[in-house]
Amino acid sequence: MTYKSPVYQVIAVPIEKIIPNTYNPNAVAPPEMKLLYDSIKEDGYTMPIVCYYVKSKDVYVIVDGFHRYRVMLDHPDIYLREDGKLPVSVIDKPIEHRMASTIRHNRARGSHDVDLMSNIIKELHELGRSDAWISKHLGMDKDEILRLKQITGLASLFKDIQFGQAWVPDVDEFDLDEDIAVPAIAEEENTEEDRVLLEV
Repeated sequence: MTYKSPVYQVIAVPIEKIIPNTYNPNAVAPPEMKLLYDSIKEDGYTMPIVCYYVKSKDVYVIVDGFHRYRVMLDHPDIYLREDGKLPVSVIDKPIEHRMASTIRHNRARGSHDVDLMSNIIKELHELGRSDAWISKHLGMDKDEILRLKQITGLASLFKDIQFGQAWVPDVDEFDLDEDIAVPAIAEEENTEEDRVLLEV
């Protein structure tokens, strides 16, 4: 059987049945949102949003296209013109693959929020995905993954990372039996500046 991309099976879905995901790291500034609105107003929806269908709840969870969805929610003129429906292409993948899809879509456009990205790394880690899996599916190198893990500050994210040995001083460098002579400093000879420096 030949593979058929989801874009060839776009369906019109009432916006009330579409819900955002909880992990999208893409952030769009107000000027770009205005431009997106202008684009949709002038050209219509030229690209479908990508969703995952949750049959048990009869809802479509957004994988990509949240801001195109927001334009319809925020602008009654677009809602009315489109009869309250959005073009949707559906993908059927487990949650970690949907998260990876969202990241790939965002990174292909060159935009994502670092804090939200680090949360996704944390969630994928909690789902049992390795750094190698994350690297392969999200297109990240190991240093980028490490930096994003550091942002979350969770020690559990570093359990598989090997760190180098810390420096240990050579005790022979110091004669620990000798008393270290500290010169006495006469309080009265110290200037006010000296006293401040000594207290620091």
